[in-house]
Amino acid sequence: MLILTILLANFFIFTAGYHDPHFLDNRTTIVHLFEWKWRDIARECENYLGPKGFGGVQLSPVNENVIIKNRPWYERYQPISYKLITRSGNREDLQNMIQRCNAAGVRIYVDAVINHMAAYNEENMEVFGTANSSANPKEKSYPAVPYTADDFNPVCSIKNYQDPVQVRNCELVGLRDLNQSKQHVREKIVGFFNDLVDTGVAGFRIDAAKHMWPKDLKQIYENIKNLNTEFFPRNSRPFIYQEVIDLGDENIKNFDYTDMGRVTEFKHSIEIGNLFRGNLTLNMAKNWGPKFDFLQSEDALVFVDNHDIQRGHGAGGESILTYKNDKLYKLASTFMLTHPYGLTRIMSSFYFSDPSQGPPSDNQENIISPTFDSDGLCTKTSGWVCEHRWKEIEQLVKFRNMVEGAPLTNWWDNGKDAIAFSRERKGFVAINNEPNSVTAYLQTSLPPGMYCNLYEGGKIKRICAGSLIEVDESGKTSVTLDSRSAIVLLYTDQI
Repeated sequence: MLILTILLANFFIFTAGYHDPHFLDNRTTIVHLFEWKWRDIARECENYLGPKGFGGVQLSPVNENVIIKNRPWYERYQPISYKLITRSGNREDLQNMIQRCNAAGVRIYVDAVINHMAAYNEENMEVFGTANSSANPKEKSYPAVPYTADDFNPVCSIKNYQDPVQVRNCELVGLRDLNQSKQHVREKIVGFFNDLVDTGVAGFRIDAAKHMWPKDLKQIYENIKNLNTEFFPRNSRPFIYQEVIDLGDENIKNFDYTDMGRVTEFKHSIEIGNLFRGNLTLNMAKNWGPKFDFLQSEDALVFVDNHDIQRGHGAGGESILTYKNDKLYKLASTFMLTHPYGLTRIMSSFYFSDPSQGPPSDNQENIISPTFDSDGLCTKTSGWVCEHRWKEIEQLVKFRNMVEGAPLTNWWDNGKDAIAFSRERKGFVAINNEPNSVTAYLQTSLPPGMYCNLYEGGKIKRICAGSLIEVDESGKTSVTLDSRSAIVLLYTDQI
């Protein structure tokens, strides 16, 4: 019985480790710096993300990818090899960035593409990658790994998403589908992961996890090294979060993968879009979480949008909010970052008009670095949106860090599209998505005093940039919320 107890304890410690993002204390949020260069991310960790309390950065894929005409963003998701060289930089740049970000208190997560290799292109049997490697996808030959035809599943296309065998063994939009049950394939993937663990990464986003068998992924994850003790405590397991699009209408379920790590909860993005676009009334958010048919909070990674769905791919359609709907996007982000559900990730985008468009670049070749204005925002002329630097997002990340662990209490709504709630004794939030202003007398659970509204910019050099909100001796406040606005108060921001 004792041996069984020890084995079970070790099992739960081992599997639970994959859910831990390894944030430093009082950090709670990941930002996806989509298509940024490694040198720019290093500077961003030191100059902004670390000082502002961000927990980690999700990178674009770090390994060699096929070069496609006009350099669309999705070429990064078509591997040629596991060599660490892309348009974002080479191995030396990546290693330097990871060390500098860890020193700034910001963890690094790699977007890992292990389901497939580059697709067959009828125009060119031989293709070339960002490290000058060549491959022949028609023959399933990727000598820089090396992979041969024996390492792949037979050619077939996914025609029926209700059939798990098709979804997991056939080709996703023509991408050559690796067979992860093969020992050679597993060894190459594990070697890729272990190489990155040695550099100091904290974990991995697993692209297209839904298209791989859980039993195969489990074998791969269990053979990844513990994290580098230069940056993490001994016996730390890598953080794993897996892309599984589950809208409730297919036989493959997101909870099929939760024992191995967190899972991207796409229904969260759809429903938060529905709330703020007015397809649902905001008062329905009182039941936010598993009652909305979401995963359990400890299993979910949540976001308003990501690089796929903001381009209309994958899930959500017109319900998805993006930077192009900036006012509603900020309100949706306010709700996400102040509500305790899930592990939150912020999208940081570049401007695009064509869904295939690649990042800002010099003649579609060299990625252009973001530039910043006097307010610290990314300049539109540089082509980068940088939602993570918006003042509202900056303050909301601060709020989430400070209220971590505080229960949600004092829910109020007007029966329609105005809501309020407390994070017990630490914070207060009110959001009005009505077309008109709303006035209410609300319990905040905060000590009496004057507070600065973080949603309007918080304090700058100890001076409140926005409106002051008074909390009376009973812990209540009388507020008038303008249409499409919010009030966010934090116990540490008394004036």
